[in-house]
Amino acid sequence: MTPARRDTEPDTADRVTPVELFFDVVFVLTITQLVRLLEEHLDWTGLGRTFLIFGLLWYLYTGYAWLTNHVPPRRPARKLLLFAGMAGFLLTAIAIPDAFTGSGLLFGIGYLVVVVVHLTLFSQSSARAGVRRLAPYNLGAALLVIAAGLLTGPAVPALWAAAVFTQTFLPYLLPGHSWLGAAGSFNISAAHFVERHGLLVIVAFGEIVVGIGMGTPLEHLGPGTTAAVVMALALPAALWWTYFTDTGPSETTLAHAEPGTRSRYAARVWILLHFLLLLGAIVAATGLHAVVAHPTEPAGWPSALALCSGVALFLVAIADARRVLRTGAARSRLITAALVLASTPIGATVNAALQLAVLILLMTAMLLVDGHRTEPAVNAART
Repeated sequence: MTPARRDTEPDTADRVTPVELFFDVVFVLTITQLVRLLEEHLDWTGLGRTFLIFGLLWYLYTGYAWLTNHVPPRRPARKLLLFAGMAGFLLTAIAIPDAFTGSGLLFGIGYLVVVVVHLTLFSQSSARAGVRRLAPYNLGAALLVIAAGLLTGPAVPALWAAAVFTQTFLPYLLPGHSWLGAAGSFNISAAHFVERHGLLVIVAFGEIVVGIGMGTPLEHLGPGTTAAVVMALALPAALWWTYFTDTGPSETTLAHAEPGTRSRYAARVWILLHFLLLLGAIVAATGLHAVVAHPTEPAGWPSALALCSGVALFLVAIADARRVLRTGAARSRLITAALVLASTPIGATVNAALQLAVLILLMTAMLLVDGHRTEPAVNAART
C-alpha cells in the first residue's frame, strides 16, 4: 500500500528545508565579498558603498525568508525557481567588488533575476495583496541599479542611493501604496522565521571565521599570532552567544502577536535590526583581520574603529530588538557597546591584540552578569 497523495499543502512553513539552507550558503558569499570590499577601501567611501550594496541585497534576502515562510519550497517547481533566485544572488555577489565601477551591469541583471523570481513565487501565495504593493518598489529599485551599471561618474552612487530609497524608505512615505497596508495578509510562522534567520547568522559567523583562518600569515605564525587567532574566534563566539540568548523569547513574542503586529515586528526586528547587526559583523570582521595580520602592533585608527564600531553596532541592534519585543533588558547591551567604543584608542595606538582581548572580556562579563539576572525571565518566556 502507498500513502494517499496530498493534493494540497499548508500555505505556511513549519521548519527550515534543506534547499533554504543551501540558499543561505549561497547568499553568505555576499558577506565575504563585502568584508573584502571594506578591507580594500576602509574609509567613508568604502563604508558608504558597503551600506548601499548590503542594504539592497539584505532587503531582498529577507523578502525570500518571508517568501519561503509563506510558500514552502516543497514542490519541484518551487525548488527550481528558488535555484534561479540563488543564481541571481550569486551574480550579484560576484559583482560586488567592482559594483560601482566595472561590474555594475552584472550586479543589476542578477538583482533583477532575484526580484522577478521573488515576485513570481510570492504571487502563488495567499498574500497577493501585499505582493502587488511590493512589486513597483522592488522592480523600480532593480531598474535603477541596471541604469547605474550603464553609467559612470557621480550618477552611479546617486542611482544606487535612489534604489535603496525606493525599496526601503519610499513605502513608509506612501503607506497607502505599500505592503504595510496589507500586513495582515502575511501569515508568518514564528518558529520557521526565527530559525531561518538564526541559521543565516550561524553561516555568516562561520564564513567570518573561515576568512580569519584564510588570512592568517603562516610565515609569521608565532605565539602572538596564534593567540590572536584564538581570540579572533572568541569574539564571533561571544557575538553568537549574545544573539542566540534572545531567540527563544523572541520566537515566543512573535508567535503570540496578532498577524498584523507580527508582520510589523518581523519588519522592524528581522529586516531593519538584523541588517544593522549583520552590517556590524561585516565591519567588525575587517578589524579582526587587521588584528590577526599584525597582532603585536597598533592596528591604526581605521581598523581599530572598524572593530569596535562593528561590535557596538551589533550590540545596539540587539538592544533595540529586546526593547521592541520586550524580551529582556537593553541596558547591559548599550553599556557594553559604549565601553567597546571607548576601547578604540587601545587598538589604534597601543596594541591590536590587547584591544581584542579587552573586547572579549567586556562581552563575556556582559553575558555572565546578564545571564544571572535574566535566566528566570527567559525560562518563563519559553514556557
